[in-house]
Amino acid sequence: QVQLVESGGGLVQPGGSLRLSCAASGSTSSFNTMGWYRQAPGKQRELVATINSGGITNYADSLKGRFSISRDNAKNTVYLQMNSLKPEDTAVYYCNLNYYRLVRFDYWGQGTQVTVSS
Repeated sequence: QVQLVESGGGLVQPGGSLRLSCAASGSTSSFNTMGWYRQAPGKQRELVATINSGGITNYADSLKGRFSISRDNAKNTVYLQMNSLKPEDTAVYYCNLNYYRLVRFDYWGQGTQVTVSS
C-alpha cells in the first residue's frame, strides 16, 4: 500500500507563489509517475502536471510557464512550484502516484487547499 502526504497549501494573494510537496511511503515500483491534479468547486478534477521517475514532465497547456513540477527520487517526493497565481487557480490540489505492474495502480493524497484571493 502507498500513502501520499501533501503539504504546502494555503491562502496567497494574486501574483504570489506557493510550493506544494507530496511525500510517498510504502511499497511502490521504482518506475512510477507522480503528479498533481486539482478540483475547483463545481468542476471536474483536472490534470496540473506529472513527472515520471525518469524526469519526463507533462503539463496542462494552460499552466505551462507558471507551474513547475519536480521530484526527488531518493525522498520519494514530488513538488509543485506555482508562480503568478490567479484566483482561478483556487482549488483542492491532489497528489497522485501511479505505476504499472501487469495492471495500473493509482494512489491519491487527501488533497490540500490552495486559495488565491486578496
